[in-house]
Amino acid sequence: MNISRKQLKDLQKRIGKRKLFESDYELLQGLTETVQCLSQALAEKEASIGRLVKYLLGAPTETARNVLGKQPEKPAIEIDKKKPGKRKGHGRIPASAYTGGVREVIDHPGLKGGAVCPGCQKGKVYELALPSVCVRITGEAPLKSTVYERVRLRCNLCGEIHVPELPPKAGQKKYADSAAAMVALLKYGCGLPLNRLEKLQGHLGQPVSSSTSWDILAAAAITLAPVHDSLVNNAAQGEILYNDDIQMKILSFLKEQDTDRNGLFTTGVISKYGDHHIALFMTGNQHAGENLTRVLKHRETGLAPPVQMCDAASRNASKEFETILVNCLANARRQFVELVDQFPDECAYMIEQLGMVYHHDAISRSQKMSPEERLAYHREHSAQVMDEMKKWCRRQLDEKLVEPNSGLGKAIKYMLNHWSKLTGFLHVAGAPLDNNICERALKHAILHRKNALFYKTRHGARVGDLFMSLIHTCQLQGINPLNYLTWLLKHAGNLAQRVAKDSFLARSETLSRRILI
Repeated sequence: MNISRKQLKDLQKRIGKRKLFESDYELLQGLTETVQCLSQALAEKEASIGRLVKYLLGAPTETARNVLGKQPEKPAIEIDKKKPGKRKGHGRIPASAYTGGVREVIDHPGLKGGAVCPGCQKGKVYELALPSVCVRITGEAPLKSTVYERVRLRCNLCGEIHVPELPPKAGQKKYADSAAAMVALLKYGCGLPLNRLEKLQGHLGQPVSSSTSWDILAAAAITLAPVHDSLVNNAAQGEILYNDDIQMKILSFLKEQDTDRNGLFTTGVISKYGDHHIALFMTGNQHAGENLTRVLKHRETGLAPPVQMCDAASRNASKEFETILVNCLANARRQFVELVDQFPDECAYMIEQLGMVYHHDAISRSQKMSPEERLAYHREHSAQVMDEMKKWCRRQLDEKLVEPNSGLGKAIKYMLNHWSKLTGFLHVAGAPLDNNICERALKHAILHRKNALFYKTRHGARVGDLFMSLIHTCQLQGINPLNYLTWLLKHAGNLAQRVAKDSFLARSETLSRRILI
């Protein structure tokens, strides 16, 4: 409502004299509503600023303990304690974790099994099953160079110069396959820009320019293109597909793109294919749903529609292929986490209720239930929790306990509007609760965006997508990405033929047994 300063001062004088006109009551009601709207806007603004502070400065995890300041009550059902977990203690990394380290066995200089004990001079020593293990770590450059100085001999009569051959370990190429794999892992797996790698190598006296590093990556990407195509084909056959996207910049694209499509994204797609997970990254002006369509075009005919997990944004769904769409429960929970300071009691209730659902899901994982057993378990234990939550949300709006346009009202309406997709785990066997696995995968692209800021060209974006897909798929499979990329590049000659005959997943199982010993 519009009110001048003179009107406001006159109203204050009449309030002081306790002589109000009939029209003043309507004016006071309007002022009260204005104050209420301003308070609501301020609360939502503070929530937005809080999100910005967490984004810039970091924040603790969104666990109930960190959000509510207390440990929520768990249902009476407990997770199987027999499952081995992380041992509490000093937190040191065990020697068994150094799978890529050099192993050296040291024999005792003066004793062997069966010899007389030098301590008591009576008994005989024998070798224990477990050795005494010590770890020593040294520092060296990521790209380590070896300079071969070959002695040259010249005949004093004919002038012919004789130079010895290089040893076999020197190889035929200046930059070994492992060097290309290391550069790819540093840039697209760890977010290290090539100019920083150039500085690091220069400081260590083993210079490699950023332009040379890029040439190595571009050449390796051509070699590995068939493997990436195989990843896409295998991912298309998955039973569960997770997808989401983030904003990304491609400088050349910004100059060339038309006005109808201004957005640039990096889409992450995680496919659960049997017991395996495949990660795909796709960067360009197509959003998550369009990129998912590109993947599903490779799906074999006759297969049942896959389960698709994403948030509720309409652009995440494919418009050409049928999927069983379920939405992320963690995304709905996050809206209450962000409002816990403004509505502590209401948000605490929602967070604790959802915590019980996640507790039930943790039990199903610990007991290694099949998708059908997990579905039955959730229907037995989680369905009642979700029904009570839905009734509570309805009551807040129907009885006007919450302002519909407030932050809490919007969070409740989001839950109710997408209820059937948020509760897909109660209707579809194997349907996940959230999209966290895809959001974690997209952190690779976010790390690249944070350090490199952008891709310069479309070709650079394709190279980045290829290596991120391979590296993160290896990590999901528990395979050493450096060894795997090196192995692929060493067998580049018959790589295309092998990919055509065999799938990545079958090779990855064999390779993981070979290189992770």
